[in-house]
Amino acid sequence: MRYDLDDLRLFLHIVTEGSITAGAHRMHLSLPSASARVRSLEHHAGVPLLIRGRRGVRPTPAGATLARHARDVLAQTARLESAVASYTRSPTAPLTLLVGGSAMHRLVPQALISFLRAHPDIDVTVSESRTPRTVRMLADGEADLGVVLDDEARDCRLRTEPLGDDSLVVIGQAGGILAGRTALPYGEVAEHPLVGLNADSSLRRWIEKHLGPHAPVVRHRTTVADLSVLISLATAGVGLAVVPRRAVDPHLSLDICELEDPWARRHHLLAWGAKDGAASTATAALAEHLRTAAVSAPVARSAPANPDGQRPVHDG
Repeated sequence: MRYDLDDLRLFLHIVTEGSITAGAHRMHLSLPSASARVRSLEHHAGVPLLIRGRRGVRPTPAGATLARHARDVLAQTARLESAVASYTRSPTAPLTLLVGGSAMHRLVPQALISFLRAHPDIDVTVSESRTPRTVRMLADGEADLGVVLDDEARDCRLRTEPLGDDSLVVIGQAGGILAGRTALPYGEVAEHPLVGLNADSSLRRWIEKHLGPHAPVVRHRTTVADLSVLISLATAGVGLAVVPRRAVDPHLSLDICELEDPWARRHHLLAWGAKDGAASTATAALAEHLRTAAVSAPVARSAPANPDGQRPVHDG
């Protein structure tokens, strides 16, 4: 049997999100189109791949097997495409990758580890950059790839593709202020002591831009430069923190709540630079490693209370 790679990516997104709608959104597909692709996969496989329920979907045993092998196929595809990449680019000309602060935390390190191991002759220069600057540098041919936010790069006229969800959540100490809550507005979050990133960080500036001039006044107990330090402080109960869900290690013991504000829902795009009018094989290989990292990285979930009142550990 042969499977389309985009169909495999869609299926992995659906399994990861537990929802055909969410999987379709991450692939920038309509729900009918995504549903048709899933039905085609099931017809191709000859067995049901998803169990559909009112609260979403979960894989059947056959679907779980397909998801596991799909990850292997996508990783093998990246290695195959990268096998000749070192012959198409001089080792003295490193690739340039520009990313925002949230992608720099988990997504990019995972992609770089696999890419650099597979390509010992190709170097990569990585810089943290806000989306507007990244778009300008890509358009001017000063960078090869960028991880940007969809709301700031929607009309950039660059080649882009969906990479993954980067929605914001509020986190706090397990069993603390957020216990028993699954969602709340930022206005309520701001009533409690917070820990945050420094004022010049890309995430802090993005949040303040979307809150606007009438943003609630908050009390920051401290501000730090590093997202991992911020998550550690919130986990220890120093204060609540607003962070990208994908930056949170799913194995940490903490409480996670959705933010009800529309601006908190955002997505990463992979944007291609305008160098020489076409991407090199090396650039394409790095892009595939970023896609694979975005699909395979486990995501921390909000955990509602069990009937006995105990909150379960967040799974991947």
